[in-house]
Amino acid sequence: MDPLQHIANDAPEHEPETLPSLDEQKAIVAKLKALEEKGELTDEILAQYFAVKQKDASDEEE
Repeated sequence: MDPLQHIANDAPEHEPETLPSLDEQKAIVAKLKALEEKGELTDEILAQYFAVKQKDASDEEE
């Protein structure tokens, strides 16, 4: 068997991520702007909408 095919067969299967519709994105932006204006926008709230893996110091040491 071709080594690349073997790797592809062993790779975990996952659903491709889909973006919210344009109307859903606009609603999210409006909600976040309102929270920001009230001074209630926190990193935790942002993380709910923008889940990005953060590199920590241990990742840089490897």
